[in-house]
Amino acid sequence: MRPVWRGAGAGAIWATMIPTFPFRFLINRRQGTPGVVVLPEGGFRRAKEEIASWPGYAPTPLRDLPDAAEAARVASVRYKDEGGRFGLGSFKALGGAYAVMRLLQAELARRGVANAATAEELMDGRHKAATRAITICCATDGNHGRSVAWGAQRFGAACVIFVHETVSQGRRDAIAKWGAEIRVVPGTYDDAVREAQKQAEANGWFVVSDTSYPGYTEVPRDVMQGYRLMAEEAADQIGQAPTHVFVPGGVGGVAAAVSVQMRARFGAATKVIVAEPDKAACLLASAEAGAPTTVPGELDTLMAGLACGEPSLLAWQELERGAFAFLSVPDESAVACMKALAARTPPVVAGESAVAGLAALLLAAREPFARTALGLDESSRVLIFGTEGATDPDVYEKLVGHAPAASSV
Repeated sequence: MRPVWRGAGAGAIWATMIPTFPFRFLINRRQGTPGVVVLPEGGFRRAKEEIASWPGYAPTPLRDLPDAAEAARVASVRYKDEGGRFGLGSFKALGGAYAVMRLLQAELARRGVANAATAEELMDGRHKAATRAITICCATDGNHGRSVAWGAQRFGAACVIFVHETVSQGRRDAIAKWGAEIRVVPGTYDDAVREAQKQAEANGWFVVSDTSYPGYTEVPRDVMQGYRLMAEEAADQIGQAPTHVFVPGGVGGVAAAVSVQMRARFGAATKVIVAEPDKAACLLASAEAGAPTTVPGELDTLMAGLACGEPSLLAWQELERGAFAFLSVPDESAVACMKALAARTPPVVAGESAVAGLAALLLAAREPFARTALGLDESSRVLIFGTEGATDPDVYEKLVGHAPAASSV
């Protein structure tokens, strides 16, 4: 169903609702250079087969946004809406829970409990005496921790989630709903990552992180392989290959997963553009420096799921050669996009972090130099990954001005 507007054209209304804001962008000079294989195809096939067999799995919708296409002066804009994923509100349900399952399977085999425990056996509680003795932990801005807690409960493990001080109470409560213990860490997301690792080493726990660093790559690789299923679904749904793909940044895990899958499905002609908050643009900074670079400061962006100052090692190994460009956008542009999506008929409910790519498209498409540099024109077919719904309804209502409406399928 296409949106219905009265009066001015849809694109004109979007241009009014989403005014021009300052932004930064960088064309990646290393794009296309050879590099290591970060996410092997065999690992993705296993992840896809496993996750697709779970109760409640269904592909999320790919929504047509002709109003956004008109505003950006491109042929089409398609929006992968992850708000309904497994009832957890974001794409991260695909990665964290899958990595929890893989870790438990490996640990049960190591302990001699079960050489090849299946997801069904874990969900049925067949090995619950052993799995309850295993504690999973991680740091989170909200969505990853919810996925890990859900996975730990589903597969029978104990769980401790570390959040930094600015994670909203609504997001903390959504994690605790799945039986996890919540611990609050002073500082930023990156401080919470370090604390989770410290406590895991001290207590014999197992970290299931969506960011990777030297000496810690295999679990995050499983997380990213789960994320690829979102991109695979979009590739199946979209039909004709997109010319441009806009995906949020953060530590880079989802952007790297999307980059790998777009290249696997459509080749090098599809341009992947990574969008970040201007207050936490560690991937853009890394591209500028030519090496993984940490962004200092409080990282106090409204785009809570992207408030990350240190890139993931694995993600950067892919993005330094796979991403076509990096853009950073201000919080105000994200809020404007949330409001514009909410005002459609039917509405699209998008959280703060979901709309970084949409904001990047609309800002860049209206600036002549950026538009030319990115190769955007009236024939461009744009795919945007809307990575979350209203994961904290109270925050959503505060930013948009009303409670989230029910999205259509």
